[in-house]
Amino acid sequence: MITRAKLVEQLREHQIRSAQSYSAALAVFSPNPHIASRRDLKVALFYAIFFCFLMVSCYVALYLRWFRLSAIFVSFGIFLPVSLKISRHRRLKRKRERRLLLPLSM
Repeated sequence: MITRAKLVEQLREHQIRSAQSYSAALAVFSPNPHIASRRDLKVALFYAIFFCFLMVSCYVALYLRWFRLSAIFVSFGIFLPVSLKISRHRRLKRKRERRLLLPLSM
């Protein structure tokens, strides 16, 4: 007979496995500090696909010996994760500031 405790344990294990499947790989491309919803996942996936497109375009430009265009693609490829990291830090900073503004009674 399946008890409630076993069901809860199985559910918890499933949630842990499913949560770790994509969050580590896509955390670099997420503008939010944590991937918490499907919207965050879709945005991170879009940025990851866009990054891959930039890198493939860079390789094609190098193959065709268009070095300036390849340099532009590389600079955009570097700028994308850096700007996403800056936006994550800004959101965390705003969140910390909002916590400090709460009254102590709360």
